[in-house]
Amino acid sequence: MRTESLVDRLSQDLHPVRRRSIVREALLLLLLAVVEVAAFLGMGFMRPDMPMAMEAPSFWWKLTSMGFIAVLGAGVAILSADPVRSPRRGLRLILVCILAILASGWLIDAAGNGLADLVRRLDWTQGLQCVWKMVVPSIPPAFALGVLIRRGAPTDRAGTALAAGLSSAAWGAFVFVFACPSDDPLYIAVWYTIGCSIVTILGRTILMRLSRW
Repeated sequence: MRTESLVDRLSQDLHPVRRRSIVREALLLLLLAVVEVAAFLGMGFMRPDMPMAMEAPSFWWKLTSMGFIAVLGAGVAILSADPVRSPRRGLRLILVCILAILASGWLIDAAGNGLADLVRRLDWTQGLQCVWKMVVPSIPPAFALGVLIRRGAPTDRAGTALAAGLSSAAWGAFVFVFACPSDDPLYIAVWYTIGCSIVTILGRTILMRLSRW
């Protein structure tokens, strides 16, 4: 078979695809974020003492930290869906940011009451409830990122899936911040880390399969 004939046979069923737009994909994720937060608050999940909570530095620490990691992870995932881009540098930046967040949380904690009554502060019964409650709002962003990655062509599928998993985990935690009853940095560092780790691991495993060409 001649080369020209082979090429014609392989390409005869191909259809043009819409070119990816990073700006459009970012705007779609932003719209999803606004809708999810509005739905979460509209269903009455906001903590009743929100005005008082907003006066605590630890509240803004966990809110901005989770939001920043969510945005950063989503950016890395979207950009690395391009076959010529690698997510590795972005993942290293996320790791540095997470360490900085934990360190700043320790500074906030050190300015408070110290580590007295560790068991009381961790409150494992409430902590376990927080874990699964932050997992649920992480599902919509994970699904959206999975669709966007599927439309791309990442060459480092593991790295891209990991970035998307981190972003989804942080976003789920960000949404849950509005309902979380605790502003204790120790409690947040332990239980948010556990919840985000679960989502990240599951997200990486599932999204890596979905990103297969």
